[in-house]
Amino acid sequence: MKHHILICPDKFKGALTSPEAASCMARAIQRGFPSVRLDICPLADGGEGTMDALLEATRGIRVPVRVTGPLGEPVDALFGVLGDERTAVVETAMASGLALIPPEERNPLLSTTRGTGELIAAALDQGYRSLVIGIGGSGTCDGGAGMASALGIRFLDAQGRELGPGGESLQDLGSMDLTGLDPRVAESSFVVASDVDNPLCGPQGAAEVYAPQKGASPQAVQALERGLCRLAEVVRKETGSDVAARPGAGAAGGLGFGFMAFLAAKLQPGVEVIMQAAGFSQRLEDCLLVITGEGRLDEQTARGKTVAGVARAAALQGVPVLALAGEIAGGLAELHEQGLTAALGILPGPLPLPQAIAGTASYLESTCWELGRLLNLSLASIKG
Repeated sequence: MKHHILICPDKFKGALTSPEAASCMARAIQRGFPSVRLDICPLADGGEGTMDALLEATRGIRVPVRVTGPLGEPVDALFGVLGDERTAVVETAMASGLALIPPEERNPLLSTTRGTGELIAAALDQGYRSLVIGIGGSGTCDGGAGMASALGIRFLDAQGRELGPGGESLQDLGSMDLTGLDPRVAESSFVVASDVDNPLCGPQGAAEVYAPQKGASPQAVQALERGLCRLAEVVRKETGSDVAARPGAGAAGGLGFGFMAFLAAKLQPGVEVIMQAAGFSQRLEDCLLVITGEGRLDEQTARGKTVAGVARAAALQGVPVLALAGEIAGGLAELHEQGLTAALGILPGPLPLPQAIAGTASYLESTCWELGRLLNLSLASIKG
């Protein structure tokens, strides 16, 4: 009889990190089902928490670095080193994240990904040549120009003057000087973990879809769209690289495009990157049930979020999957098709968002305790 349950949530945004959520879930299920064997595997999808999930899964370490923040100010950030001691992991949100910018100062016309490039340079300085990048949670829309600038590429206007930071200045892009690109980039491999599949430009692109969430007005969105399209045009003309329409090019305000165009990076669904690092398929062996979850399930979840990735992987091995969420706002039919068995909300009723976030740990623990009791009863009935 299988008694192994795999606990593998993403973060409950604003309330619990994925390791915190996993610990909370496991503690409560064990209380309701004392004899069950639990395997804890926190996950992420390329956004905030990606580094923590990877380091948790591989017993890695953290390296502090001071870099340029999204508005040009210095910030204290980290990059990680996985348990293999060969692979560095960089999280864009650490250096260029929206959470680093006060709400009243959010302006993707000016914010830069330079700090992300500086984190990469710091990892290269310490000898790492295999890098995994989580690019979710950015507060930027500069097409990766800031990141590339930190690694030696110069972006120039028609008069040969260097452009300022931010997506707005890309409208004036005349040419690029690639001769200063750090030569260590060519010696390195970059895998980008992304949770979206948007192209760089157009109605589903970085500016139109995501810039308003980062503080852009309708006029700013138009300026950012012009800048990103101009960047794609110059890159295509000067390098022959035509990646603007590829899935994920629009991730993180076009940072996905920058990684593909300037660093020859491979974009992969973030949850798949982390599951591979964590040996997820092996951990499904002899598994009775998988319990995952995150703050919200909606129509976007099936397009590469953690719950969808877990459901697909578990379905390949015939293991049922239960998802717990703070809010279930749709998209379940597609998730069921991908392998999700059932989804449960954890809130005791309609609540104001601040109250729901504040009580997430308590609500999650209560739900998992009841779930553990139910599973205990079910297994006892099967044995009988």
